[in-house]
Amino acid sequence: MNPWIVPSVHVQNPAQPDWGLGQVQSSIGARVTVNFEHAGKRVLNCDIVMLEVVDPERDS
Repeated sequence: MNPWIVPSVHVQNPAQPDWGLGQVQSSIGARVTVNFEHAGKRVLNCDIVMLEVVDPERDS
């Protein structure tokens, strides 16, 4: 579990790049709720899904 996956952090799911940028809504243990631009709200198990923390300003 990535210690940087906390509420308000922006992430991407490399296995689902079409989901777009997501913002962590909650993180309880390995269970993380993320609101993605193109996929909506998803609950993910971070023991299985490896989210990447990203800078939302990276393309500005």
